[in-house]
Amino acid sequence: MSDANNIHGESKDYLLPGERIDELQRNGYKIIQNSKKFCFGMDAVLLSGFVKVREGERVLDLGTGTGIIPILLEAKTRGEHFTGLELQEESADMARRSVSLNGLEQKISIVTGDIKEAGTIFGAASFHVVTSNPPYMNNLHGLKNPDLPKAIARHEIYCTLEDVVRETARVLKPGGRFYLVHRPFRLIEIINTLTAYKLEPKRMKMVHPFIDKEPNMVLIEAVKGGGSMISVEPPLIVYKEINQYTDEIYDIYGY
Repeated sequence: MSDANNIHGESKDYLLPGERIDELQRNGYKIIQNSKKFCFGMDAVLLSGFVKVREGERVLDLGTGTGIIPILLEAKTRGEHFTGLELQEESADMARRSVSLNGLEQKISIVTGDIKEAGTIFGAASFHVVTSNPPYMNNLHGLKNPDLPKAIARHEIYCTLEDVVRETARVLKPGGRFYLVHRPFRLIEIINTLTAYKLEPKRMKMVHPFIDKEPNMVLIEAVKGGGSMISVEPPLIVYKEINQYTDEIYDIYGY
């Protein structure tokens, strides 16, 4: 967290009540967050480490929240341009201010809109790469958070897994790549939905909190129109002991 001066003036000029600025350990970038609303989690950071963006490619992040994935991907890759689509205007506004705070207006665009209308908003075959850290829980899974912004981020209130996959298939170019972080207990549903929309899973990595625990996240890369062959990568272990990350986690975070 920082309240130091920044190349665009005083950091506090970018903040609304209840907000803070956090360091991202990448290129000196920072992000604006509000702990009472919704802050990005490890899943978004791990997804940014799993994604491959080539030089000159255009990237869309569906449900970008406060813009963490586009900002991290701009720092980590040589992509040409990054767009974040976010339904909640409050989150989208926070993301735009983070983009401005980092001087990235020419590289990152934040669009307010509905994932279910992504194909209409952006047009068919308009991106080389799509990423998403979507809501994990449907109406059958768990209790909804009474705070609406957090509930929208975690539960399929305004969009379903199929909505995300359908619109991804619309906006991806042929041969384009989709990167998703989700929960392993929905893996069969995820794979069936991807293949139904001609997005073929090509890489998969399980994320385990500890080496002897079941995975609690899965990272998937799917290719539009790809052949049916998948590579299951070595698992990612988050902690080597309580409160101590593994070296791979430190590397992904940039420490």
